[in-house]
Amino acid sequence: MLGLVAGILAAKGVLQLDQPICAVLPELTDTAYEGATVRHALDMRVGVAFDEDYLATSGPMIAYRKATNWNPLGPGEVPSDLRSFFSELRQRDGEHGGRIHYISPNTDLLGWVIERSAGRRYADLVSELLWRPMGAMESAYITVDRLGAPRAAGGLCATVRDLALLGQVLANGGSRGPRRIIPAGWIEDILHDGVATAWDEGTLAAYFPGLPMHYRAQWYVERRAAPVMFGFGVFGQYLCVAPEQDVVIAKVSSQPAPLDAAQILMMTRAAAAIRQSIAPR
Repeated sequence: MLGLVAGILAAKGVLQLDQPICAVLPELTDTAYEGATVRHALDMRVGVAFDEDYLATSGPMIAYRKATNWNPLGPGEVPSDLRSFFSELRQRDGEHGGRIHYISPNTDLLGWVIERSAGRRYADLVSELLWRPMGAMESAYITVDRLGAPRAAGGLCATVRDLALLGQVLANGGSRGPRRIIPAGWIEDILHDGVATAWDEGTLAAYFPGLPMHYRAQWYVERRAAPVMFGFGVFGQYLCVAPEQDVVIAKVSSQPAPLDAAQILMMTRAAAAIRQSIAPR
């Protein structure tokens, strides 16, 4: 969702993709984000040291979840907040613009960048730029930390029907009927301009063995003659969009494990079979 909002704002000149993050958020000077651009964060190519271990019981991942108000504080612990947490990320584990290194704090950080650039709440922008224009049937909501910062990386809750409706807007090149919602060029950029080598060297390639892939602007892409873009979340959430086949698949789940390689493989195979079965001949 954030990647689409970013594309709309970039087309309006509100968000500068090549701008250094610290130029927008000088509060993060002297952190691992120094020297990284908005585009680096959108493509998960920021060289910040952070282990996205969903099964961790201590360490930075737990500190992050407590900062977002998702995990309860322990006895005597002082409440933190999401934006203060970013200042704790000071170590680098590679060059900015290198391999894909998926970490959720990058997306939350972009929520802050967007709010600072637009001078508007992230939730209001999602509503104004996406949710209402596409004709969503139900309200969505997003979780926030104790000070109101949005959990842009995974706190948005919506019905599966509206999720599928968003996918149909993407399959239609960014429009619903005569109304343009998402720039067509942004969708084309997602589909075609990712860096395959960055994916191959990254941290998620092992979950999609044998698939030619890239990651661009918060979306995963199967690099096929007719490329397929999809959003993918822990515990089995999935939105698949195959524009050239005019196929959209939305799936919500409650799987026991955050990331299950066997389930992911089954999901990708099932989606491919569905696309092959119902795509126009």
